[in-house]
This record gives sequence, C-alpha cells and structure tokens, in this order.
Amino acid sequence: MKVTVLVGGVGGARFLLGVQQLLGLGQFGSGSSPAGDHELTAVVNIGDDAWMHGVRICPDLDTCMYTLGGGVDPERGWGHRNETWHAKEELAQYGVQPDWFGLGDRDLATHLVRSQMLRAGYPLSQVTAALCDRWQPGARLLPVTDDRCETHVVITDPDDGSRRAIHFQEWWVRYRAQVPTHSFAFIGAEKANATTEVTDSIADADAVLIAPSNPVVSVGAILAVPGIRSALRSTGAPIVGYSPIIGGKPLRGMADACLTVIGVESTAEAVGRYHGARAGTGILDYWLIHEGDHAEIDGMGVRSVPLLMTDPKATAEMVRAGLELAGVAV
Repeated sequence: MKVTVLVGGVGGARFLLGVQQLLGLGQFGSGSSPAGDHELTAVVNIGDDAWMHGVRICPDLDTCMYTLGGGVDPERGWGHRNETWHAKEELAQYGVQPDWFGLGDRDLATHLVRSQMLRAGYPLSQVTAALCDRWQPGARLLPVTDDRCETHVVITDPDDGSRRAIHFQEWWVRYRAQVPTHSFAFIGAEKANATTEVTDSIADADAVLIAPSNPVVSVGAILAVPGIRSALRSTGAPIVGYSPIIGGKPLRGMADACLTVIGVESTAEAVGRYHGARAGTGILDYWLIHEGDHAEIDGMGVRSVPLLMTDPKATAEMVRAGLELAGVAV
C-alpha cells in the first residue's frame, strides 16, 4: 500500500507515527515483512521556514524527521532530545536579534548542514533526503516545493499601532498569536511549483490522508502551492481528512486563533466545510471527527471516532478507521 499524508507541525508528526504503527514501518517495523510492502510519503509544510542567524530553519520537516527517527524531545514534542542551549546563551551575550527564537546546539547542527547544502545549490528536497540518511525516519519526507515559500501575518503592531506584516515565526513564537491579526499571506507561493515527487506521490497513492494539522497555516500553506490542489482533485485515491478541532478547540497549537482570523468557526464541521468536498470544489472525500462532535457536509462521508493521539497505537486506530471508511483494506 502507498499512503501519502499532508502534514505540518507536532500534530502532523505524531499522526505519521500512527500511520507507521498501522503499516508496520519505521520504529514499528517487525522485520518480517518483505521490503516494499508498504510505502509512506509525507508532504510537509514549509511555510514556517525561515532564515535566522545565517541558517535555514525548517521546523515542520525537522519535527517530522526527529519524531519518526526517534530523536525528538519527548516533552516539547519538537526539537532535539537532550538539547543544550550554549549557542543561544552566547548569542544573547552579543545582543544578537532575534532574541525570541531559541536555537538548540544539537538542532543547530542540522540547520548548518542544510544551509551549507542549500548554498551549494542543492534543492531542499535533496537536502532533506540527505539529512534523513542519518535519522532513517521510515517514511519519505518531501517538502511541498523546492521553492522558497514563507507564511507571513498582517498584524497591528503592539508598540506603535501601525499595520505591518511579520514572519509567521514571530507571530507564533514571539507574540503567541496574542496581537490584533488581520490576515495570512503565503509569500512566494504564487511563483512556486510543487515538485514532481510530490505530485506523483499524490497521483500514485492508494490513499491520501490530511493530518489533523493546523488547517490554515499548515495544510493551507501546502494547498497554496500551485499544483497541489489540482493533484488532489485528480488523484484516483480516496482523500481522508482528520479534524484538528475537538470539542470546539484544538488539542495543541493555535488553530482556533488562525481560524478566527479567516472567519471560520472552531468546529469540526466548519473546518470540514472549509476544506470542502471533492464532489464539489474542495479536496475531501471523507472527514473524521471526534466522538461527540457533529458534522453534516454535502458530498463528504463523515464518521466520528476517538481522535485523541495519546500514543501511536491509538493514532493507528484513527488511521485505520479513516481507511476503512474510504474502503481501503490494510
């Protein structure tokens, strides 16, 4: 079976662990199945990526790589396990800005390797594959595009009241989304192109899953890249989405703040309608919501199941339920 998943952030990485558990890949491989029985591809958001302190930081790619490779910090859910912060402390002594974004020493090594390869002319997809040679994540991690795309946020500056655009990282990390916010802009997306690997992974899949990632700045940033929406609309595989909203709020992150900005309610039904049914002009065939939530969406099969990703086994059952709803046997 070939499964392709659109992901972003910590929730997306944890969802991938559940897919691996179900398919017996990566950390959960038994070693008894012939190689090539199943294939997992993750199409990963790069809208959070940024140049800081002279290095290229790719938070979602790294969170997926560290999580699947067994190196993620278990408490934070992102960053490197057993991290130290000496470089951050020294940068603070020099008064270097930005001082609100922390680079761990171990994580910095990843960014240095990536930046060196990018400056040498390698595309991000090849750089990511090279980094994964170390971590062996048990999945193919593909940036949605090799072109530079960044999510920016239009805010009212809390200091002088002016309206200006800032990088998503500043809005998310520095301000914690607690400033007057007006809109999101996917800078560079209109000139970008989805890679052939990405569109082929969608076209050739037996199932395409939309992880319970932030629908606006994770999944939305992926969909903003030309070629992605058309690939989803034309694939012969069923497309199954998982609600990131449970009981009217996200379990982690600030999806509700993002949804408020674009005028979408923080409910499972509203997010499902936001993505839309492929029978109409949207991207979904099926939509899984948490037990107790409600959604009725024309042209879309809906099922309520437990969606709490308490561990990979519970997440695997979520994945299984979605595939069963779509008529895909595991």
